[in-house]
Amino acid sequence: MELLDTERSVVVVIDLQGKLIDMAYRSEMVVRSTIRLLKLADLFGVPVVLTEQYPRGLGGTHPEVRETFDNLKTHSAYLDKTSFGCCGDAEFDMLLSSACPGVAPANRQVIVAGIEAHVCVMQTVIELLRANNQVHLCWECISGRGEEYRRHALDRMAQAGAILTNHESVGFEWARDKNHPAFKDLSNLLKDGQITE
Repeated sequence: MELLDTERSVVVVIDLQGKLIDMAYRSEMVVRSTIRLLKLADLFGVPVVLTEQYPRGLGGTHPEVRETFDNLKTHSAYLDKTSFGCCGDAEFDMLLSSACPGVAPANRQVIVAGIEAHVCVMQTVIELLRANNQVHLCWECISGRGEEYRRHALDRMAQAGAILTNHESVGFEWARDKNHPAFKDLSNLLKDGQITE
């Protein structure tokens, strides 16, 4: 267990798409929190990978999330996949490696947001853990169809070795000190209050 380090971090946003996001428990909280997480990644220069599961059938990423992703200045990459878990697509590992060049999986810190918790997110997380990555789950950025699906999936991923966190903790760990050059922007981003719905 260790604090997050910007030099070893990568954010992965999994399948926050049209038909799926509309069915997710507390979807508004997931969308707002994920947008903040993306903005934090941009502030601290942390790379982002965004995935979509069969977008022709399920629809594209939530428009506000996609707009935030498209406007990132930090390194970003997109994956259109058919496998439920991201690791089932050979390109995913290449995207992680290019996002964190020279960082071995055992030192890589993957911060996860997405849906559905009990399917694509869980399969991705368990495979990332099997490959020795550190995995940090932003609980408020993860959901599924119903509170119980979400809760039990988070429990199972935590039992497998993932670390439960939230986007605010992630930002403060990346900053570490109020004198960090990005701290004022971090503070301003979080001033609009706690996201609950």
